[in-house]
Amino acid sequence: MCGICSYISYKSDTPSAVLNNMVSALDYRGPDDQGSYVNNDGEAEIGMGQARLAVIDLSINGHQPMHFEHLTIVFNGEIYNYQEIRKELQHLGNKFSTNTDTEVILQAHAVWGENAVRHFIGMFSYILFDSNQYTLTVYRDRAGIKPLYYYQTEDLLLFASELKSFHQHPHFKKEIDKGALTLFFKLGYIPAPHSIFKNVHKLEAGHFLTYKINSRKSV
Repeated sequence: MCGICSYISYKSDTPSAVLNNMVSALDYRGPDDQGSYVNNDGEAEIGMGQARLAVIDLSINGHQPMHFEHLTIVFNGEIYNYQEIRKELQHLGNKFSTNTDTEVILQAHAVWGENAVRHFIGMFSYILFDSNQYTLTVYRDRAGIKPLYYYQTEDLLLFASELKSFHQHPHFKKEIDKGALTLFFKLGYIPAPHSIFKNVHKLEAGHFLTYKINSRKSV
């Protein structure tokens, strides 16, 4: 179990301490390592962070966010068939510098694009930033074992494994969604894609969402 988080801010006014605090709010999910990355080369500021529980490749080589060419990832979970995918990519000429399933995800996306996720068997959620396409995409496993929430307003998007990470961002508005509260009273839980807060959604199992940063549109 790891904790991942990210933000896209069009005001570019997020202090570095905010991202660190977003990661630290998830540190019980990943006590072995923490990392963060900020990109501010375009119209928006993109921050990504991870609290790591080391399971595969226990060395520092598994540190995240992890980069490969134009791609950056924060990943929570495990890809059970990563060794088979790694061998397939090696046959295509790819070379690896770690023994992690995280690097396999990155290189798979570099080769197959969004279709890479069709190759993965496992439990996972991950956030992928593509600096060439200037997109940020979030993915969740088919069974929905690994959680991922997102929050969207006009100038800010937040993504995280748990809602508590959002509370660390000063522009997150904690407004109760009365419709979701009604669902809770009816069902005893709040079903995806709803959440207890307004403008916050849980990414549904087996889904991915790509956000085009320049146009501020999701597809």
